[in-house]
Amino acid sequence: MTTAPKDRYDLVPAPAAERAFLDAFDRGRLHHAWLLCGPEGLGKATFAYRAARRLLGARPDDTRGPLGASPNDPVSQLIAAQSHPDLLVLERLSEGGKVKKSISVDQARDLPEFFSKSPSQADYRVAIIDSADDLNPNAANALLKILEEPPERGVLLLVTHAPGRLLATIRSRCRRLTFAPWTDQAVATLIGRQTDLEPDEALRIAGMARGSPGAALALASEANLALDLLARRWVEEPGLDRAEQMAMSDTFRGGEGPARFEALMDRLSAAVKARSLGASDGAAWADLWTRLSDLPDRTAAINLDRADVLSGALADLARVKAASAR
Repeated sequence: MTTAPKDRYDLVPAPAAERAFLDAFDRGRLHHAWLLCGPEGLGKATFAYRAARRLLGARPDDTRGPLGASPNDPVSQLIAAQSHPDLLVLERLSEGGKVKKSISVDQARDLPEFFSKSPSQADYRVAIIDSADDLNPNAANALLKILEEPPERGVLLLVTHAPGRLLATIRSRCRRLTFAPWTDQAVATLIGRQTDLEPDEALRIAGMARGSPGAALALASEANLALDLLARRWVEEPGLDRAEQMAMSDTFRGGEGPARFEALMDRLSAAVKARSLGASDGAAWADLWTRLSDLPDRTAAINLDRADVLSGALADLARVKAASAR
């Protein structure tokens, strides 16, 4: 299971960004709002929680990076339990097992009340918005009102994967910290520290993660490794075990079913893309990869049956494999 950002202590997403934040904090020049920018999966939310622990008084632990803190610290434990009175987190809510599409204006309206109060246990009150991209228009305007009248002893940490989509007036009132993709070697080193995978396998997963430590750790989980192995076998081996396909389709039910379907389709697409590289019939495999890559979004958009979608994808795969074998 993937570790939530609030529970990560040994992942240092961006040491330079942490040092910049810490320098402003130590010099008493802490900006009231920080825009954490970069592609999804680079650890921006993890950074936000690391910064929040420092602002809320967790004792520093330099062995865990510039903004490091121990998970055993009382402040860390309150944050992990989502019960620290000086921390507010805005994120998309779940309802009926489904995550809502946006952060509502009602959620954003909690900000003025939260910041109207003085800190109760710390020197600051901190709000994390994960992500600001998910704010609906009315919620974005509610946030803007807070930014226009910065709260005393208040700090906002805004995660964004696409800062260009935010209101220019929001961007202009924040200090920006940019998170760059990691090198494959850096990602592989992280995987090696946190798993038992061999270096070659860690480097292979790092390449699939495209510079994202979060994606790499998710890919390196036991469940995703099993899906990756299954997908590669379906692509490389001549036959297909229908009983195996049906058993996999059964796992698409329940609360974790959609995520498992998306993870399998991601691994199947990756295996097809790898098969297309350098092949004499690479164009046919590349076309198949394009079709497979579109399936998860189409499935979610029009609520297709995931078992039927997998069956169709594997039939499409079988036709390309048969043509390739001629």
